[in-house]
Amino acid sequence: MDSGFVAALGDWRTRPGPLARSLAAAVRDAVADGRLPVGTRLPSERQLAGILRLSRGTVVAALSLLRADGWLRTRHGSGSAVRLPARLTERTTPWSLDRGGAADAALDLTLAVTAAPHDAYRAALARAAELSAPLLVDSGVATAGLPRLRELLADRYTRAGLATRPEQILVTAGARAALTLLLDHLHTDRRAPVLVENPAFPGALAVLRARGTRLLPVPVSAADGWDTAHLTATVHRHRPRLAYLVPDFHNPTGAHMTAAGRRAVAELADRHGVTVIADETMRDLDLRTPAGTEPHLAGAHVIQIGSASKTLWSGLRVGWIRAGADLVRQLRIGPLQALLAPPPLEQLVAAELLGAPLSSVLADRRARLRAQRDHLVALLDGTGWTFTVPAGGLTLWLHLGATGPHAVDLAARAAARGLAVTPGPHFSADRTTLGRHLRLPFTATPQTLTRAVGLLRECCTV
Repeated sequence: MDSGFVAALGDWRTRPGPLARSLAAAVRDAVADGRLPVGTRLPSERQLAGILRLSRGTVVAALSLLRADGWLRTRHGSGSAVRLPARLTERTTPWSLDRGGAADAALDLTLAVTAAPHDAYRAALARAAELSAPLLVDSGVATAGLPRLRELLADRYTRAGLATRPEQILVTAGARAALTLLLDHLHTDRRAPVLVENPAFPGALAVLRARGTRLLPVPVSAADGWDTAHLTATVHRHRPRLAYLVPDFHNPTGAHMTAAGRRAVAELADRHGVTVIADETMRDLDLRTPAGTEPHLAGAHVIQIGSASKTLWSGLRVGWIRAGADLVRQLRIGPLQALLAPPPLEQLVAAELLGAPLSSVLADRRARLRAQRDHLVALLDGTGWTFTVPAGGLTLWLHLGATGPHAVDLAARAAARGLAVTPGPHFSADRTTLGRHLRLPFTATPQTLTRAVGLLRECCTV
């Protein structure tokens, strides 16, 4: 333990400032990086002083700093053990995007992602480990998904009004894996266009572009939603066989398709034989009070895909396809399916989280995101920038105004000040439009959002 502890701290003596503060920072960083596992018991103060060749007073001061900041728990007679502070485990913001809210940390608002629900996730890991014994005596090769997970997902769809059997579910390694698998099977003519939204989720655009797909963009806005007249005209004119839409709390605009809009899209797909891939990754992130009751975008020509990555954690690479049982069987025998299936143990964790604990996890997650969204909205008041408050999801779509800076220029100025943001053209199907927009995730802490908006305002006065 002594040599391992010293090695985990690295070359901490070269840090500027008092030795006690440098030692405390080294322990904190080692815990955050995983070099010192949470729960590791530290040697006694006297032993630490000898190991590190420090005075006992310096060690006591360092431990006091760690204890006050929440990185150390001390119990009388049991010594001290390292831990993660509650301000990290009880928030939605990933530690790496703002280094725990440190005032001088660089800020990354390019990713609309959340940290895991810490306690619920660790409990799910423990339960999954207990349930893993039968898996470990089997081959572990890819299947359509663990039976329990497929049953659970089918039941969720059925309870939401879309009758579904387990054989209609194919578990994948996330929503992009689901999209890739579907494109490989359905988009066999690379010259055929695919209808997409503008703006659109960049991850989906990247998957489509990698196939050399010609994109047919149709407008969607935070205020007005989907331009169904434009969508209809595009289908009439170009006759696409495939469309990719995000009807639930669209990324990046936050738009939410009305029940009437869903019926219109499903009817259009039926009339013209267009297969619609409805990405429902954001569906559970409804921030309205009370939550809405819009049905799934569904129909004979609609396939739903979903994922646990936005609702729970990006590190949980478990997604799914809900389609006809015949299509699921065909996808199962495709050459890519085994490559795009998640490991069985991850599926066990997903099943544990998507089961009974999900309602309480979602309630907490929605409350935090709602508060952070409202904080961001208040910060933007008086800036002159315009936006529609999103009813759900993780992002706000900001318009910089006709006379404001171009989004790419503003992002470059912000980057020079330590703030990374994503300009509108990144979400554009043609890579050039939307130059007056920025996407701002509200997954960050209120303190980080306050700093970020302050930096953006400063950049606009340069």
